[in-house]
This record gives sequence, C-alpha cells and structure tokens, in this order.
Amino acid sequence: MKKILITGGAGFIASNLIKLILNNNSKVFIYSYDNYYSGSRKNHIKSKRVKYIKGDTQKINKNKILKKINLDHVFHFAEFSRIVPSFDNYDTCIKTNTFGTFEVIKFCLEKKAKLIYSASSSTIGKNKFLSPYSWSKYANNELIKNFSKWFGLQYVIVYFYNVYGPNQITKGHMSAVIGIFEKQYLLGIPLTVVKPGTQKRDFTHVEDIANGTYLAAIKSLNSEFHLGSGKNYSIIEVAKMFKSKYKLVSERPGERFYSLSKSNKAKIQLKYRIKNDLKSYISNFINKK
Repeated sequence: MKKILITGGAGFIASNLIKLILNNNSKVFIYSYDNYYSGSRKNHIKSKRVKYIKGDTQKINKNKILKKINLDHVFHFAEFSRIVPSFDNYDTCIKTNTFGTFEVIKFCLEKKAKLIYSASSSTIGKNKFLSPYSWSKYANNELIKNFSKWFGLQYVIVYFYNVYGPNQITKGHMSAVIGIFEKQYLLGIPLTVVKPGTQKRDFTHVEDIANGTYLAAIKSLNSEFHLGSGKNYSIIEVAKMFKSKYKLVSERPGERFYSLSKSNKAKIQLKYRIKNDLKSYISNFINKK
C-alpha cells in the first residue's frame, strides 16, 4: 500500500484532495500533518486509511511518527495563503512559507518522496513582488526547481487560481471572496466589493483543483501545471451573480488586477478537465437558501 503525506490536510483544499484520493485509490494510506492555524478538525474525514497528526512544518523533520514512515508522495499545502493578511502577518507568512517549506523540501529529500507543491497564480509576472505572500511563494517555486537540479528532488508544481467550494473559509482574515460573499449573502448584508471592482479573477472549483493536483502527482515528474477554469470574471460580475446588493470598499495592498489560467499543458498531458463552473455553483447556492 502506498503511503502519502498531505501537509495542511485539515484545510480547505487539502481536505477535498484527501476525499478524492480515498475515492479513487483503495491502495493508499494518507497521513495529514497540520498545525490548525487555518485548518479545522471539522474537515477531518473519518477513514481507517487516514491518520491526522498535529504539527508545524518547521518541525517536520523532528516528528517522531513521520520519521518512521516511508513515503511515496508529499503534497504540501501547509502555508500561509492570503495576500492582504500577509502584510499584517508578514512574520508568520515568512516563517511558515519560507522556513517551513524549506524543512518540507529537506524532508522529501530524506524520504526520497515526490513533492507536489501548491503554487499560486499570484506569483506570475510582476504579481510576485506585490506582497510578502506572493514573494514567498515565488521564492519557493525557484527553490524547489533548483533543489531538483542540485540534489535530485522529485517534484511537481501546480498553480491554483482563486479556489472556491466545500470547506472554504467564510469568515476571518483567511477567508476568500466567494466564501465572504456567501457569508454576507446569508446574513442579508451588502456584499463588499474591493475597489475598483473591475479586477478579474479565474475562479476554479476545489473539486477540479483536487482532481488536477492528483493527476499531476501520478502522471508527471519535474514539471509545472496551471490549474484554472480558463474563464475569468470581475468581482462586480461575481457580486451580481448573487443577485444581491453590494457596496464598494477601499482598495487593499497587494491586489492584482487580472488573472486567467493557461491550462493547455494540463489538458494535454494530464487530461485535466473542468467539471464545475462558477455561475452554476452560485445559482445552486442561492436556490438552497
């Protein structure tokens, strides 16, 4: 039976990945390693093939349980994952994303395990210099590729684009736009659209992200893939999909104004296909209220 480790396994995206892997592969055992900074025990999946371990990635090489385990793959999701909060929490962001990920890289080398790294579309082009978060993710991309050249690290890098769906965070500083809009809609208050509102994002359902990540892990080596829907909408357009009132709020630091995935490589090499679309998702959400 193959053994894999998923850091941040109690988080939004990783918990959906665990569910997908369990449903698609009966011969795998999954270890989740999470410090529960943004992850939640509510996202735990009850299965005899999943073991949840509490721990920080900066101490992953000292964990007594993981030291004894041979691993085939390590999916690394346990990073500080928001742009705007990375300004106020830059210390946590850098420690987690830079020092923590470096320890994960060393861990993978020691275990001779393939690293599947969850990269961000915020690192593309000039965006990578807009925030501590974007810079840290960009630096990790380069570190991983160079460790492959220098020391033979096996890796796959997958870029995510504005993920939404089940288990997403809907409140607090780690929430994202779709989750925030859902919460505000249910409370019956105006949706808050960050100025100017015309900035465009490629919104991708978490099930499609999980599927693309899994395909990349089993089908590719030492490569990079962009996993997006291939469609983008302005934030105002998204707010209008909720058929609710909205209001413009002040611009925020680190904001990028355009995002659109180029997933042709993933479609050709991984047979990656999008099965969900944002309009249908929001429509179903409204109708379930």
